[in-house]
Amino acid sequence: MPAGAPRPRRGATTIEEVARAAGVSRQTVSNALNAPHRVRPATLERVTATIRELGYQPDQSARSLRSGARRTVGYLVPVDDPHDPNPLMAGFLEALVDAAGEQGLRVLLFRPPRGAADPAAAIDELVAARQVDGLVLADVLAEDARIDHVARLGVPFVAFGRTGPAQPQHWVDIANDAAMAAVVRHLAALGHRRIGYLGAAEDLPWMAARRAGFLAEARRLGLSAVMPPRPGPAAVRALLRGPERPTAVAAGSDLLALDAYEAVRAEGLTVGPGGVAVTGFHDTPLCRHLHPALTSVRLPLGTIAAALVGRLLDQVRGAEAPPEGLEVPTELVVRGSSGSAPAPGGSSGPGVQPGLVAPRRPPRGWVP
Repeated sequence: MPAGAPRPRRGATTIEEVARAAGVSRQTVSNALNAPHRVRPATLERVTATIRELGYQPDQSARSLRSGARRTVGYLVPVDDPHDPNPLMAGFLEALVDAAGEQGLRVLLFRPPRGAADPAAAIDELVAARQVDGLVLADVLAEDARIDHVARLGVPFVAFGRTGPAQPQHWVDIANDAAMAAVVRHLAALGHRRIGYLGAAEDLPWMAARRAGFLAEARRLGLSAVMPPRPGPAAVRALLRGPERPTAVAAGSDLLALDAYEAVRAEGLTVGPGGVAVTGFHDTPLCRHLHPALTSVRLPLGTIAAALVGRLLDQVRGAEAPPEGLEVPTELVVRGSSGSAPAPGGSSGPGVQPGLVAPRRPPRGWVP
């Protein structure tokens, strides 16, 4: 047998066997696993090496029974089309699983039965079965009834998206308005004075915030903001034929940016420098495969997921919840569809580095 290789065993290694092999008590092994700060460094190193050598795996079910913790979080999966899945939320799920795994947690996916409009029963069933320590919610709407329901249940929860003013502020989100304002500054720095905006589903709070950020920044910079009455290539083509034809189009999502590509080319124009600049939002994988590649706002999904898991664990452990949600900055990824990024010191906006959206409340130590 190679030196240092785990010894083959007929049964699972017990914590008592680890304690005997390491020359410590059972409690010391338990502390090394659950509270390593209580163990002296030399002892902790010896116990950890013995655990690796013997291949010891803690009995998670027994630990759960003793502590009441399931080491599992429930994620209420948004309804989607399996043949045309939302790439942003698929990326968020990947990030959430990774962030949970870093903390020794699993993610349990659930949703109501097909056709059920209210997820309350599915939430109640999961909570009653004591299968999870807390819940993660996404696609949060204004005054979302799911938030009120889990708050009444007293279940630890976090939300990807802002909760209402009267609801618990257990959320992590981006500043959608500030992100779109950065897009406007980028286009203005490239010389565009008439900019179109493509949005949809203004009842969705994140889309409404993007539209508001676009209009506010265009007004602040003295730009002409034009918007078609509805989304779709035909509406964009009508905009491009009008007397106030925009030289750039900012879309509220990458999929809406595809409408702009189609309309621009149908009018015999080109996308990019010398034609009509186009930007998107979400930085989904399709951005890199378009020609020219699409400039888009990238959401830091890994940072968002890690913050959500951290805030959820704080609640599970009984820590005092922060009084406010957490806003994380986004990145504007500049590609060929809009042209070069503005040069440092240009007119990209005060306190904002080229290509970067500053948080609404800059952290301590922030240097513009």
